[in-house]
Amino acid sequence: MNSTYSTTVTATDEQRPSMAVIDLVAEATGVDALELEPLYHAIDPEALDSLCTDSSGFSSLEFDYSGRTVVVEQVGTDIEISLEPVTIGSERTVDVADSGPSA
Repeated sequence: MNSTYSTTVTATDEQRPSMAVIDLVAEATGVDALELEPLYHAIDPEALDSLCTDSSGFSSLEFDYSGRTVVVEQVGTDIEISLEPVTIGSERTVDVADSGPSA
């Protein structure tokens, strides 16, 4: 990962992935963690936390939170969390004419 802001969470850590995301975004944005929007507006925190205990079939996910794209990846038995500039919902355009067969 090439992100300046990243952290690793293991199943034995006391910090849950949801709290790691909040702390990482607070650090990156310079905003107090208590002043950030609730994480549940972006993703279910309990589902995110369950990745450390039950990650069968999980490889990675991305979601937008407080102006950052959060990238969560499984690396062995650990969960790697990093921040990227927002890319989800960015100025990507789709040419409708090229989107598939027409009727």
